[in-house]
Amino acid sequence: MTGPYSEKLFSYGTLQLESVQLANFGRKLKGSPDVVTGWRLASIQIDDPTVVGLSGFAVHKILVPGKPDDEVDGVVFEITPEELKAADGYETEAYQRIKVKLRTGLEAWVYVAR
Repeated sequence: MTGPYSEKLFSYGTLQLESVQLANFGRKLKGSPDVVTGWRLASIQIDDPTVVGLSGFAVHKILVPGKPDDEVDGVVFEITPEELKAADGYETEAYQRIKVKLRTGLEAWVYVAR
């Protein structure tokens, strides 16, 4: 894929919230449902007041390695490289960004436990 929206980002949590998108990207993102396999959800306490203020939640979801048949539903967004950097700035140090293959066959960035 080329053009301004050359990056794919899979979100299973607060990056799906309009308030978080507007604050970080200046626009509401368009996305498509998809699934990541081999991962499961856990919870994490967020101490960053900016992130808590934007999301409205002090406890966020985080992906941790799971069994091969584990799956997590989410949305894959097409974003710009600059928006991907903005997403990096939003996520706390508990998260790291990796590339995964989604059920649809798309490869996308996703934030998982560090």
